[in-house]
Amino acid sequence: MLTVNGDAGVVERQLPGGELGCSSCGGVLGGWGYGRQRRVRVLEGPDVLLVPRRSRCRGCGATHVLLPAWCLSRRADAGAVIGAALEAATAGRGHRSVARLVGRAESTVRGWLRRFGERAEAVRVFFTVLLAGTSPDPVMPAGTAGGAAAAVAAVAGAAVAVAQRWPLVGQVPVWAAASAATGGLLLAPGWPPAGLNTN
Repeated sequence: MLTVNGDAGVVERQLPGGELGCSSCGGVLGGWGYGRQRRVRVLEGPDVLLVPRRSRCRGCGATHVLLPAWCLSRRADAGAVIGAALEAATAGRGHRSVARLVGRAESTVRGWLRRFGERAEAVRVFFTVLLAGTSPDPVMPAGTAGGAAAAVAAVAGAAVAVAQRWPLVGQVPVWAAASAATGGLLLAPGWPPAGLNTN
C-alpha cells in the first residue's frame, strides 16, 4: 500500500505520466484496476465512499493499493478524526470526553489512544527526525508533559516543516501529512519498525 494525493484526479494524471514510484524497487507504477469500496467516516458531513486505486509496478510487477493521504490503513475513520482525538486526549481530556467530541464509540477511541500511547516515543523520534531533516532551520516542538503529547507536537512540527520546505504543496493538514509520512501506517501494528531510518 502507498499513500498518494487525496485528489483522485491528480492520481489518475500521475499514473500514466510515470510520476508514482514503486516502494519495493523504485520502478514506475501504472494503473491496475481498483480495490473494494469502503466507507470512511469523516469529522463533519456524511461518510465518504472510497474506491482506492490499485497500481502495478512496470519493473518488478508488485501491486499496490493507493490510499489517499487523508486515510489511515485499516481504519474506518479518516486521519483527521483520529488526529482530533489524539490532540484532545493530549490536551487533558479523558477517553469518554474525546469519544463525545469526535462522535465515536468509547471503545474505539480508547483503542486509538492506547495504540498511539504504546508507540508514542517511537512516533516522537520518527517525526522529530523528519522535522530536522526537512526544515533548513528546524524549530523543535516545545517540551510537553507525557510521551503522547510530545509525539503529537512532533507530528504537528513536521507538518509545518513540510509546508515551509515545499511551499507549492501548500499547507498540508497535519494528520494527512502524518499519514503520508507513515505510508498510512500510523496506528498499524509493527509501525514504526525497529531501527527505521527516516533519512
